[in-house]
Amino acid sequence: MCGIAGLFHCGTIKPVEPLRIERMTDVLAHRGPDGSGVWTGPGVGLGHRRLSIIDVEGSPQPMASPSGRSIIVFNGEIYNYRELRRELEAAGEIFRTDGDTEVILAAYEQWGTECLRRLNGMFVFAIYDQSKRELFLARDRLGVKPLFLAELSDGSLAFASELKGLLAHPLLRREVDPRAVEDYMAWGYVPDHRSILRGVSKLPAGHWMLLQHDKGVPEPQQYWDISFAGRHKGKPKDLEAELLHHLQQAVTSRMVADVPLGAFLSGGVDSSTVVAFMAEASRQPVKTCSIGFDIASADETSYAQQVAELFATDHNARTVSADQFDAIDTLAGMFDEPFADASALPTWRVCQLARENVTVALSGDGADEAFAGYRRQVFHAHEDRIRGLLPSAIRRNVLGPLGKFYPKADWAPRPLRAKTTLLSLAGSAEQGYARALSVVPPEMRGALYSPDMAHKLGGYRAEDPLLELMAKAPMRSALDQAQYADLKFWLPGDILTKVDRTSMAVSLEAREPLLDHRLVEFAAGLPEGLRVHGSQGKWLLKKSMERYLPKDILYRPKQGFVTPIAEWLRGPLAGKARGIAKSAMLARTEWFDNARLAELAEDHIGGRADHSRLLWQLVMLDRSLARLGIA
Repeated sequence: MCGIAGLFHCGTIKPVEPLRIERMTDVLAHRGPDGSGVWTGPGVGLGHRRLSIIDVEGSPQPMASPSGRSIIVFNGEIYNYRELRRELEAAGEIFRTDGDTEVILAAYEQWGTECLRRLNGMFVFAIYDQSKRELFLARDRLGVKPLFLAELSDGSLAFASELKGLLAHPLLRREVDPRAVEDYMAWGYVPDHRSILRGVSKLPAGHWMLLQHDKGVPEPQQYWDISFAGRHKGKPKDLEAELLHHLQQAVTSRMVADVPLGAFLSGGVDSSTVVAFMAEASRQPVKTCSIGFDIASADETSYAQQVAELFATDHNARTVSADQFDAIDTLAGMFDEPFADASALPTWRVCQLARENVTVALSGDGADEAFAGYRRQVFHAHEDRIRGLLPSAIRRNVLGPLGKFYPKADWAPRPLRAKTTLLSLAGSAEQGYARALSVVPPEMRGALYSPDMAHKLGGYRAEDPLLELMAKAPMRSALDQAQYADLKFWLPGDILTKVDRTSMAVSLEAREPLLDHRLVEFAAGLPEGLRVHGSQGKWLLKKSMERYLPKDILYRPKQGFVTPIAEWLRGPLAGKARGIAKSAMLARTEWFDNARLAELAEDHIGGRADHSRLLWQLVMLDRSLARLGIA
């Protein structure tokens, strides 16, 4: 795993100062502490920081092809590079190194941009073709690896693995985009279609760009998308066998490394599945690690220990407590943009724990999105059936007003929390799922904003891009639509961002075998009944793993990587909750109604409502603005 950065002049050719590229990569040293390099040519500069995983002694970057025609900087891993290498050697290519970087170069020179369809991996790379004077930028199918882009005032396009790489360039404007604040307040992160700063964007997952010196910056081109429009035919037992084959291939292909390798183990279905296949393929005990909490209701370490004993792994565990939240500023610095998924803290801690023994760790991320493991996906499918039985006039004129005035009963048992369901049924399927995904619903966000902020937004709502995405989804059902939204919107914006930044902060490479694109494509074609059975998601995955895992692991209620932030903000972190409304940083923005923020904090601390996620969002927004110095 690595960090990359670079500059490319569009519309003109100007010299690129190597020191400028060096400074952009220096701030990414945590992504690659094992080596660095800079290459510049007329109108272009490429920089690299290396974390050595494969071909440790060789494969320095930037790397030139044997002919000198192409130069690459690359962040990620190509899991089928050995197969591609054999194919390319048969076509006459000669290799000087044993790694995957040179294979990408040869694949590009052999097949051009079509090489992307042959690569199986997680990656972002930049290839400068000196013969064509073109820069080829590409990102992996599902967006495991990030790439930030910015058009600068001198006519150049700057790019970097993290926003901090762009911030190292003096021409980057540090002006907040109000729409990004609205996006962040809705979702708890700034999604991939936006950046917290005006003029900064992100190369979308499954896209590439081809830049030329005599033209402006082009629109990204899509080379891959996930489709739910088809359905596999065959007996469940045959599909189960095919699924096990895909799982085995996905895991074992990600066990190739020339450095110590292990796995995150939470004790849930997904990480336990990965560890099961790792143990089957490994001659040595698999190194596993897990993080627990000092609040019993949120702690899963007993399940992780059970799985560790089952597969005789070399297991390490550690506990996270509220007093470790003195690391808030460190967290804010990892993400650059505001990021409020509170599970980032334990994710960072488990990465720290893993890094004590390994350089690469496999995770279970992606199964919920691919196999329908989230409760909200199942509820969305059930709600849509109800929506189809009720006339739109009744939904709009009866359920809508009823939901509006129904009390928000966070304290009540789940069946009595009808407000969200009523409001969801009153709107379209897309609007209902957007409400399920959001942290702060639109009516509550509107009550938080100052009149000036409302004016700046000009009617824009964070839900708009998601509604458009869902309306165009290649799908057959509401369940398909929900999974498509999670794979395209939630996964790269939240889950993969969290894992990338927290793992790279400690120079650990995280690999996600359950996001192998062949496995995801297979899962998307499963009949609905093999994804969801009654209220049970990930049905075929669980049934197929019964030969490996006990049923109390497979079928216990899903807990997820839950952080007890609500209890912390009523206890040891109550002072931070109260401090939100008094924050000088947030007050200077004039985005919010401070009296309303104070009221929300007291309601949460007093136990009258659960505003923990909103309060945590505001804490992280405040700290991010302070770190960036852009308020």
